[in-house]
Amino acid sequence: MSADQASVRGPSRRRVRDLLTNPWAKPRFLWVLGIAYVVWTLVPVMTAALFSFNSTRSISIWSGFSLRWYITDPNESVLHDPDLRHAVLQSLKLATGAVIVSVPIGLGFALALDKWRSRASGTANFLMMFSFITPELILAVSLFLLFLNPFKFIGLGTPSQLLGLGLLAIPYAVIIVRSRLLSLGVDLEEAAMDLGASPLQATRRVTLPLLSPAIFASAGIIFAFTLDDFVMVQQLARTGSDQTVAMAIYGAARTAPSPAVNAIGTLMLIASTLVISLAYLVYRRSIRRHGAGFRARRDALPV
Repeated sequence: MSADQASVRGPSRRRVRDLLTNPWAKPRFLWVLGIAYVVWTLVPVMTAALFSFNSTRSISIWSGFSLRWYITDPNESVLHDPDLRHAVLQSLKLATGAVIVSVPIGLGFALALDKWRSRASGTANFLMMFSFITPELILAVSLFLLFLNPFKFIGLGTPSQLLGLGLLAIPYAVIIVRSRLLSLGVDLEEAAMDLGASPLQATRRVTLPLLSPAIFASAGIIFAFTLDDFVMVQQLARTGSDQTVAMAIYGAARTAPSPAVNAIGTLMLIASTLVISLAYLVYRRSIRRHGAGFRARRDALPV
């Protein structure tokens, strides 16, 4: 090896060594790992979505583009299969009901925990988080026994599924709303009360408008989260009329999967993505609008 070649390779090796050993360098390897994880997650989903447009029943050999499994097949498409159509409606009904049940309760819980200053508030916060950290299967089995024995008047079926999903979803609303409350602080509420507003008026006219982005974001996340839940709804189902999309996909995967199952999964994926995207856009827009509005009001105050 000549002296010139050695002089060229020396700095190159040092740069590689610095990249590997310097903890303050740009996280290039973390980006590679992140991109690899995203690809590993999306490739199976995109493959299933692709074969939902296959013209034949094969889920491994592409035969041409078709909407057969969505609308055109008179017997097995999502549009014409009564079981699949009912599963879609049941999933949408439960997800919407979970939002209606959990978001107001989570909002009230977040406001109470934010204003509650005592030792008992820590216990209440732990109890709220208990359903968040407990495995879903344990909660589902516990609710199954609860609705089967002490609360027989509720029983299994759609009401118990809705209550179970609401129990899972409440902590999400509390965490999202409380994070927004912590970023707001108490200055605006105290200013409103200094100007003559009661605590209730300050909450209604100052805090809640500022919390609207977080409320909408929590509703979108809860809807997407409960739309494809399987463990809770399967454990609390009573008959086939309580079947959701997740249950239909699981049942079909255990027998002879049809491309219609891929189609119904693709529809749920699109619905979840649209809801999350809408929640994000509304959140960003509301943050900018409320921030600009309060800055304008602050600047208009006399010095």
